[in-house]
Amino acid sequence: MAFLLSKTSIASHFRSHSQKREDFLSIARREFHIEPGPREKALLAEDPSLKPFKSYKKSVSRIKRIGDVLTVVVVAGCCYEIYVKAVMREEARKQARDRSA
Repeated sequence: MAFLLSKTSIASHFRSHSQKREDFLSIARREFHIEPGPREKALLAEDPSLKPFKSYKKSVSRIKRIGDVLTVVVVAGCCYEIYVKAVMREEARKQARDRSA
């Protein structure tokens, strides 16, 4: 039992230590802002020869919107089916009670 307790405390120590290290690294990265050099700017610049191969943002966003709408419609249809079955089951129970009484 003591072995398990010491094992979990070691694991929690490593987890907390790694979290502190990640926090320190993220803070250190935020403090130093270096402007990209000319080479990085050239690499990040838009290349006109690659324009035909890029996906069009409007069509991609339209497809995403259609997918979102279809997802909402399917979820609404499922909820409606569940509701209808519940109502029908409740009506069947009421009719069964009325017949037996």
